[in-house]
Amino acid sequence: MVIIVVFVYVFLVALGLAFLCLPFIREPVQAFGHRMTDRLRIPAGGTFWRGGGRLQRGLGSLLQAGRDARAAMPLLSPWWLAALALLLLAPALALVLRQWHAYDGFDHTYTHETNARIAELLQGEQLVPPPRLPPDLFTTREVAQARPLADSASRQWELLDADFRQRLLTVFKLMREQHGYEMVLLEGYRSPERQVQLAKLGLAVTHAGAGQSYHQYGLAADCAFLREGRIVISERDAWAARGYEHFGAVADAVGLNWGGAWRTLVDLGHVELPRAGVLPRRATPG
Repeated sequence: MVIIVVFVYVFLVALGLAFLCLPFIREPVQAFGHRMTDRLRIPAGGTFWRGGGRLQRGLGSLLQAGRDARAAMPLLSPWWLAALALLLLAPALALVLRQWHAYDGFDHTYTHETNARIAELLQGEQLVPPPRLPPDLFTTREVAQARPLADSASRQWELLDADFRQRLLTVFKLMREQHGYEMVLLEGYRSPERQVQLAKLGLAVTHAGAGQSYHQYGLAADCAFLREGRIVISERDAWAARGYEHFGAVADAVGLNWGGAWRTLVDLGHVELPRAGVLPRRATPG
């Protein structure tokens, strides 16, 4: 969605700048505008004719004012001022709306305060995976929309890399103890055949092909929240949105990469343990 908005904005800005700065584009458009204005002239001197005349005179006055300003200040012509306004529109909106993604209650010092606790968990006794959840939980409409083919995904903790499994269980434990969020594993190990199957669903699902995802090596997992016996995935839920912020911070603290920090395919529930030499150099997230 963000990519679409950025594309539309860039397209509109480019179109506007082309009109403002390129005479061979601007002049035909202006000529067309003049022809349309002339068509407002309706004989018989009716009200619409008088309104059309006022409109035409108003437009003429504006155009003449623009020409006068351009003649007086060549470097600050209306066209260049409008172009500058278009270029500054996006940064101005970002500045005004920058607080919209700030979640109440998120403590950015959390990871620094609990490093000792994390080290204790990672180096202490091995954590035990939680009991398996009923399969029906993974067949709801929300799960199917957010995670295609989730009903056939592997949730076998024993197929995950031992180091990654311990780190992920530590994340689950801290999320429950520190923030009150019960986490669930949506998918862990993923076979190359399943990766190909998901890749065929499009870039909105994954950017990786067979052998290009840490899922194939038991080094990645997709997670969500469990609330009142229901799996919650969508970040449109304010409670889940706050949970993902905490999830990303805790995952980072235990040495995992969080999919919510990716620039290409943002995946708030995804975490992985990078390991040199495992993936091809050109592998993509997913």
